Amino acid sequence: MIPLRDDNPTNLTPWVVRAFVVACVVVFLWQFSLGPEAGQRAVYALGAIPAVLLGGAQLPADLVWVPTQLTVLTSMFLHGGWMHLIGNMLYLWIFGDNVEDSMGHGRFAVFYIICGVVAVLAQALPAPGSEIPMIGASGAISGVLGAYVLLFPRAHVLVAIPFGFYAHMVRLPALAVLGFWFFLQLLSTFMTPEGEGGVAFRAHLGGFVAGLALIPLFKRRDVPLWRFHR
Repeated sequence: MIPLRDDNPTNLTPWVVRAFVVACVVVFLWQFSLGPEAGQRAVYALGAIPAVLLGGAQLPADLVWVPTQLTVLTSMFLHGGWMHLIGNMLYLWIFGDNVEDSMGHGRFAVFYIICGVVAVLAQALPAPGSEIPMIGASGAISGVLGAYVLLFPRAHVLVAIPFGFYAHMVRLPALAVLGFWFFLQLLSTFMTPEGEGGVAFRAHLGGFVAGLALIPLFKRRDVPLWRFHR
């Protein structure tokens, strides 16, 4: 299922969501401009590498662009390709505005970063010796999805369900769309061989759970959980 939009209005202009989208796009264009070899070096220099963060490994001196701990943050703005970027930004654009509206700009920025950090740790802690760089905003965005499903489980989401060259459009409750997304991440976690590169599914799960846990602390007091929306 590919979400296209929701029917959930907002009161605040989602400036932080827009800023994160612009930042990720600008950083990706910079990556793209470097070319394949230099772009890969940027991934190792600015991505979060478990063996460096937790296992005591060290990068070559010419790849130490920022302090090791800061790569947990810089990794959230790098992406591995156009589809990686577009998919992440689509989910952030659709679901992030309502979550930002529920807590305000400053709190949302902090919430997003914390979910991203938890996502990195969820991926790194089970495999502290991994030398595979983690990049992408998906861990932080997973936290946004976790918050959304608790805030607006019955908000309607227009999704495209591909059937070959044809896509069927249907409106489904957010709980069904995001619940199915979470199930796919859980299933993929068990099906992905340890040590294999690709999608960091544990990071998605960790970010989502962080969003579920943190939204009661970050939302405004007048915003109820489990809001029944139309």
